[in-house]
Amino acid sequence: MEAKKNILTRKGLETLEDELQELKVNRRKEVAEKIKEAREQGDLSENAEYDAAKDEQRDIEARITEIEKILKNVEVIDEDEIDLGKISIGCTVSVLDLEFDEELDLVIVGSSEANSLEGKISNESPLGLALLGRTVNEEVVVETPAGNARYRILMIQKTNG
Repeated sequence: MEAKKNILTRKGLETLEDELQELKVNRRKEVAEKIKEAREQGDLSENAEYDAAKDEQRDIEARITEIEKILKNVEVIDEDEIDLGKISIGCTVSVLDLEFDEELDLVIVGSSEANSLEGKISNESPLGLALLGRTVNEEVVVETPAGNARYRILMIQKTNG
């Protein structure tokens, strides 16, 4: 079975590469120094600083492994090749929530890059799936636990930065 492709925008790829560099170069050294200082304090069995530093080291190594796994099987979306006639990964979409009469700006990204607080929704999310391939003025219905949500697509554009 082929591993699932991790879809990223160019900016998402750069962000992950920068984070990986920061973790490997700076954070590893900082934590190693904390562990060294905590060891020098003596008895490790009751040393909270040592335990905290080891926990932090474990978290950093886990994140490094996670990023390397994502990057090993990455597919980068070229925003310059996006067809603005229909919604695809890497574009920004303005939709009108027909129930609440509220306009939302959403960026369609791969699941590794999704962050609802930044308006980045996964192409695999219910709304992301419903929007993919659609065009301006189309209405989409998304099944939610609270019932069906309806949206009208107002605009499709390239994502800035």
